[in-house]
Amino acid sequence: MKKTIPVKTLSTAALLIVNSIGVLHAAPVTPAVSEISQQSTVSAALSARQQSIPVIAAFMANSNMEKLNAALNQGLDAGLTINDAKEILIQLYAYCGFPRSLNALNELMKVIDARQQRGISDEVGKEPQAPVPVGDELRRVGTANQTRISGAPVQGPLFEFAPVINQFLQSHLFGDIFARDNLDWQSRELATVGALAATPGVESQLLSHMRASLRVGLTADQLRQLAEVLRGNGESAAAARAEQALQQALASAS
Repeated sequence: MKKTIPVKTLSTAALLIVNSIGVLHAAPVTPAVSEISQQSTVSAALSARQQSIPVIAAFMANSNMEKLNAALNQGLDAGLTINDAKEILIQLYAYCGFPRSLNALNELMKVIDARQQRGISDEVGKEPQAPVPVGDELRRVGTANQTRISGAPVQGPLFEFAPVINQFLQSHLFGDIFARDNLDWQSRELATVGALAATPGVESQLLSHMRASLRVGLTADQLRQLAEVLRGNGESAAAARAEQALQQALASAS
């Protein structure tokens, strides 16, 4: 029998805007919905599949392998493909570090093997279809992705002090990773918010990604639901941080 993560259904809220990714400073711009690539259809509540993503991310971020194992099983039961789960854990190395990503991928391998032994055949899912660019084109694509999610070109004192860090963000995070088209941007932001919410001391980055989540089409009610799902899975501190970041994001947008 498939397990699902309990969730409370909430109503749809308006699309809002984001100022930044990480510690970024950019003037808000409101593009048409069609300008956001890989955007999923907006619905009143997170699907069971979407609910599983921040939970997986939170347990990866705090290295709780036992709970990560259970969350991965729940995610696969709820509709994540093997490649969805794999992509989430790969992306989060950029926010949690290679050791946690490698450990989480190893745990996913154990989950898949155990499920196969129980006769469960999970859908493999999509591999990236569009070729990821290289060289100058990679930086251009990454900068365009960063600007779309942030709402304007990213700038500020931090990037004047250490400009190479923005080059890494543009070429690698928003280029190599976000250009991979086998996982939509809403799913990527759900994962990032879940991981950052579970990590004390990164409230500024969590706020930025809460704004990014709104910008790529997730609603305020869906993000409140995300916090409820974290709380329902024993992550009360992470839920509180997510709720605070959402309140700040909504207040600054209004």
